[in-house]
Amino acid sequence: MIFEEFNPSEDKMLKIIDNDGRVVRPDLFPEISDDTIVEAYKAMLFERVADEMAVSFQRQGRMFTYPPNKGQEAIHIAAGNVIRENDWLVPAFREVGLMLAKGVTMKEIFLYYNGNEQGSNFKNAPRVLPINVPIGTQLPHAVGIGYSIKYRKKEDVVFTYIGDGGTSEGDFSEALNFAGVWQVPVIFTIQNNQYAISVPVSTQTNSVNLAVKSVAFGIPGIKVDGNDFFAMYLVYQKASEHARTGKGPVLIEALTYRCGAHTTSDDPSRYRTKEEETEWELSDPLFRLKKFMEHKGIWKENEEKLREKYKKEVEKQFLDAENFTPYSLEDVFDYMYVEMPDDLKKQKEEYQQFLAWKGNRK
Repeated sequence: MIFEEFNPSEDKMLKIIDNDGRVVRPDLFPEISDDTIVEAYKAMLFERVADEMAVSFQRQGRMFTYPPNKGQEAIHIAAGNVIRENDWLVPAFREVGLMLAKGVTMKEIFLYYNGNEQGSNFKNAPRVLPINVPIGTQLPHAVGIGYSIKYRKKEDVVFTYIGDGGTSEGDFSEALNFAGVWQVPVIFTIQNNQYAISVPVSTQTNSVNLAVKSVAFGIPGIKVDGNDFFAMYLVYQKASEHARTGKGPVLIEALTYRCGAHTTSDDPSRYRTKEEETEWELSDPLFRLKKFMEHKGIWKENEEKLREKYKKEVEKQFLDAENFTPYSLEDVFDYMYVEMPDDLKKQKEEYQQFLAWKGNRK
């Protein structure tokens, strides 16, 4: 069992391919078809293109603050190949590829980051909770859903996510504690991308790693190379099997690197070095998976043509979102309370004045 072999207390890490795409643990290589591998790479490439374009749209002033996903695609697409239609996804805010795999569209994601609440109304993505920006508050929700699944004796699993910085939040410890006590089917993934905004992991915790935090709560934990698609695919297979068969939760630390800024309002050059970024580029998840496919002779696609195709699709969805019918003020203000309190009335009046001013400028 991989949870025993890769004991987080000993700081062991699950890794199947190296940075050059060579298999280093053939005994652990998962059962996965060549077609699935190729499609996984295409999904990772689409996420990369969509993410780069989202940053560009924001820089053009056509979208509000956006948190880049670049460098973390292997985690998302591996989970997307394991998660089932009836499973739940309880995201944080940096899981675009997995949201797409679950049925969310880039149009809906763009709507959300354009401030339109219809971007949280996923029409063809069952059991996906909205993007969660407050740090850690989604984890108790995931445990509550897991408790409901166990109570109703279902075989569904909850996939939920948090960053390395979020492990310092009380919600993280409380959620893992209850998950362990109740033995609920929840897979917790820590996307350890090395920085909580500007705070490095080294000053976030004195633990040997983040996966070891599972020990205190009596649940399995494992540290995984988060830029290794096959390692992530295997661990999600094993974790979902563990949770789905009534054995309780699992904590996964996916070791990765946030290639871009924390959000588009951040400047990572102020707190990390170019040398560090260059070193992590060698571990790029797309590069590693493509090298594997080339070694095996299964990659036949023209990547530039694929990129152009994906760019056109992403731009179309962005334009659909940009030209989407604005939602009414009533949707924002009128349905929170039976009787609207004075402070909310004041906010509504101020916003109406802003809209009137904006209209007069045209």
